[in-house]
Amino acid sequence: MLKKERLLKIIDIVNSKGIITVNEIMDELDVSDMTVRRDLEELDKAGKIVRIHGGAQSISHSIDRELSHHEKLGVQVEAKGKIAELAASYVEDGDTVFLGPGTTIELLAKYLLNKRIRIITNNYPVFNILTHCEAADIILIGGDYRKNTGAFVGPIANNTLQKFNFTKAFISANGIHNDEISTYSVEEGEAHQIALNNSRTKFLLVDNKKFNREDFYVFYDLHDMDYLITDDNVVKDVLAHYEQYVDIKIAEKNE
Repeated sequence: MLKKERLLKIIDIVNSKGIITVNEIMDELDVSDMTVRRDLEELDKAGKIVRIHGGAQSISHSIDRELSHHEKLGVQVEAKGKIAELAASYVEDGDTVFLGPGTTIELLAKYLLNKRIRIITNNYPVFNILTHCEAADIILIGGDYRKNTGAFVGPIANNTLQKFNFTKAFISANGIHNDEISTYSVEEGEAHQIALNNSRTKFLLVDNKKFNREDFYVFYDLHDMDYLITDDNVVKDVLAHYEQYVDIKIAEKNE
């Protein structure tokens, strides 16, 4: 099988199944583990599929199935790390910061351990990271627990969030499409919305795969955000389109 034919076949398989493992592709096409992984990396960079831990996901699949927390940890790791590092540079001593759910936000939390700030979060994985922090004051907001993301949501979480004001809020999303920011869960979206409305400065952290994508629940307008922080793999014409809505900051790789 020629490489071009093999790549097209992989795209068809991923799109038909939504999510597929490396082993499943190996069995389907009778090729080596190394070949499959190289092909998936190439297709991911070309924007044809989304590379996830142990396999691949269809670009349009997020609206049908939410990835587990474990699956998200393996997606876009390098890009998320650079985004988190740049986002942390905007946090100053004395800030009161909201950190929402998401693996990018978890990486951000690691960069805040030595800052003298107050951190409020409804993200249990973030709270676990911050238990090692001696400089910051930490508040964990309770509520209904969503195992898939580790977030506390629902009426208890929302009522508590309504009472807090933040100097800066950092949230992530499953997709941005034109002026709409969306996520899988209505409850998580509602919590995002309250925290953003109560924050002086609003930051959206998304990697290059989140552009031109939609998910189930639209919770905020992009033009109401102050900054969007992303990685340097976003195509130029995509950047140009979204710059009409929001101030975009690019996290560049170290040379």
